[in-house]
Amino acid sequence: MVESPPELGRPRFAIDSTADTHLAWFRTRLMLERTMVSWLMTSITLIGFGFAIVLIFDQLGRLARVEPPIHPLAPFHFGLLLIGTGVAALVVAGWHYQAVLRYLRHGELAALAASDAKQPAQIAVYAVTIITIFIGVFAFLAVAARIL
Repeated sequence: MVESPPELGRPRFAIDSTADTHLAWFRTRLMLERTMVSWLMTSITLIGFGFAIVLIFDQLGRLARVEPPIHPLAPFHFGLLLIGTGVAALVVAGWHYQAVLRYLRHGELAALAASDAKQPAQIAVYAVTIITIFIGVFAFLAVAARIL
């Protein structure tokens, strides 16, 4: 029988619950919040830009002295692509946010997260993420319905 090295049974690192480690944990938590807000802004921009492209080219096609485009559905498809990318990015970012938050609160880091209850900022991030996903899905369906 082969014995495993003693390093495999120990935690990866030892955590002392001091002010320094708690502040480092808090900085990591704030970095996670900033990253999620950046993903939110990027997704909102993609969804809004995709919807704007569809509306602009739809109105452009209604002008009297404009030649018909070679590919009339290309702006709709490109808008759908942008809207879908924004929604997909937001779903992946929300899943990643939850996974990292779970890692920061459990296991070896649980001692540092003892005072971290559900913060109002965290609830706001979840609410804005879910609302933005619904808006993106609604925009996607609205554009897709115009094509059909």
